[in-house]
Amino acid sequence: MASHRKPRQRPLHPLSRGTVRTAATLALAGAATATAFEGTSQADPQQTPSQVKAEVDRLYEEAEESAERYNGAKEQADEAQRAFDALRDEAARKTDRLNTARRALGSLAAGQYRTGGLGPAMRLALAADPQDYLDQASFLTRTGDRSAAEVASVRRQLDEVGQLRDRADGRLADLRAHEGELARYKATVEDKLDTAKRLLAKLTAEERAAYEARSGGAAAGAAPAGAPATAPPAPADGSRAARAVAFAYGAIGKPYVWGATGPGSFDCSGLTQAAWRSAGVSLPRTTYTQINAGQRVSRDQLAPGDLVFFYSGITHVGLYIGNGQMIHAPRPGSTVRVAPVDSMPWAGASRPA
Repeated sequence: MASHRKPRQRPLHPLSRGTVRTAATLALAGAATATAFEGTSQADPQQTPSQVKAEVDRLYEEAEESAERYNGAKEQADEAQRAFDALRDEAARKTDRLNTARRALGSLAAGQYRTGGLGPAMRLALAADPQDYLDQASFLTRTGDRSAAEVASVRRQLDEVGQLRDRADGRLADLRAHEGELARYKATVEDKLDTAKRLLAKLTAEERAAYEARSGGAAAGAAPAGAPATAPPAPADGSRAARAVAFAYGAIGKPYVWGATGPGSFDCSGLTQAAWRSAGVSLPRTTYTQINAGQRVSRDQLAPGDLVFFYSGITHVGLYIGNGQMIHAPRPGSTVRVAPVDSMPWAGASRPA
């Protein structure tokens, strides 16, 4: 008597499609990562101290612009990673249910065979590639097949898993693209900061101290650069703006680290975001998005808690505290401190809602 064995079924695995597509995406992202931005011009060794300081100012401004672009790309990469993880988990759960349904159909097929009949619906369970069989079969028109509902369910689940795979592939491509952006912006920031550091090394100790005092922007009567300050008592109204200002005071003396959002270190937009988050208000991550996050206000209407922005590219932000002063995280090598609002080129202000 001939042996009749059911061909071995291979369980479906989540995200098993698109291997070639994913590999190509990774390769393209790697190539993008290797692409450097336009290099920074080297300073003339005969530059005067004032020219060196001007060049360093320019490098720091450009580095901060790239740092803010990095922050934006990082936010998008994090969102893409979360979406990809969610799709992957959902695909895994649906694949488990699909494999369970296929095994149930296989058991039903075996029972039908033992009773002498094996309809087209049951051949689905025995097929090496059930999707190909589903595409070719016309079993759904055979109303007499009592397992049509089960087979329809398998078809639906196969379609759902396929759609999830496609969506996950798209999210993975987004993630790799943003990772390439991160690498490029990071390389640009580090290159400009290294160049600025080399230029500052050309100055005497006295010249460097004078430059730091000027760029640090400590105001008369304010806490010295790097010195912690006690947060002022919150006003009786307990407004959100007052809570944001109190947080900023408490951050004075903490180091600037680009890309940092606290609690131990901050960059400029990371500080303002954290300050307003402490007051229960969610701000976007970057300077160029924070400026549009609230009501725009003119310079003569500033109130404590307002966000104040600087430079034509809106690449720096501080938190206004009144009397023409702000608290900000200036640049690498510095700390959160108090500074005059007029210490940098004005770009605008906004008041978070």
